[in-house]
Amino acid sequence: MVLLKALRADARLAEWLRDLESEEDAPGEAVLPHADELPDVLLDLSVPHEDINDLVALRSRLAQDDEAMALLARCAARFVRDMGEIGKGWEPPSFPESAGPLGRLFHVYVFVAALPHVRAYHRGRGVPEDVSRRTLADLGRQMAVHRRRRGTGGLLFPWWTALYFHGELFQLGRLQYQRARLGQRTGEAVAASGGRPGPGDPCLSVHIPDFRGPLTPSACERSLALARAFFAEHFPEEPYEIAVCHSWLLDPQLRHHLPADSNIIRFQDRFELTHQETTPDDGVPVGFVFGDPELPVADLPRRSSVERAVVDHLRAGGHWYGGHGWFVL
Repeated sequence: MVLLKALRADARLAEWLRDLESEEDAPGEAVLPHADELPDVLLDLSVPHEDINDLVALRSRLAQDDEAMALLARCAARFVRDMGEIGKGWEPPSFPESAGPLGRLFHVYVFVAALPHVRAYHRGRGVPEDVSRRTLADLGRQMAVHRRRRGTGGLLFPWWTALYFHGELFQLGRLQYQRARLGQRTGEAVAASGGRPGPGDPCLSVHIPDFRGPLTPSACERSLALARAFFAEHFPEEPYEIAVCHSWLLDPQLRHHLPADSNIIRFQDRFELTHQETTPDDGVPVGFVFGDPELPVADLPRRSSVERAVVDHLRAGGHWYGGHGWFVL
């Protein structure tokens, strides 16, 4: 009851609930693993050990709350609709603190309920079991990010987790690849270079996950080789000729702070930069490098070359900007 009361008290989430409840298709019952089986399911998804007991205990509370279970069924049904379709995935909203522990972990149960559907989609595409397992294990990574930043279990950005539970993103070695389409500006830049693809054509959006070791050129090369083979075999109807990236790691200012043979600059060298954001976003590099975008710049350590680059630039009055680039696969 606490969960639904908190959601209805928020105007944005109350509207979201009304939209969800107005859908014509009546959902079936949401199926969750039994409490005795749930720990193994969560561990297979790399959920941090510290969060297992809470998720098992809250499962019983969830099962006793008819309204919350009905919401779970609607969310899971909406989520698995159009499984694998690019851009048709559902973006679950973050819940407020007033929703309590169940609200903080509710989306984890949605993804667990959707797990059989995404695994079936992977099997239907012939995705190898190890690729499926490592892809879906990002749920645990994102929970680790939440715990590092907030000190509790949860998901900071449930919309991100939705991408790989909807069959749109895959982990292949060091990098992740999201099935996407070229935007207007990048697509025009690709077409102007003499490339065949243009705006709206398929592309792979490259993401750099945390907790995966250094971003070495050899690790990137191995990952790209895996990606070329993987998508050609499992998504042959989608010609992926172009890779794109949208990240602070493509900010050209990094070249003024890091040596030319550093991993980040070598990563930048792969891309043709199309444009930069014009609005500063200093919290993104601070969050990725130090774990929390809200940390005071004056207190940040300078232990590594990347830490020194981020900190020294900010302390000198500079700002960091997202960059957008592409290269031919």
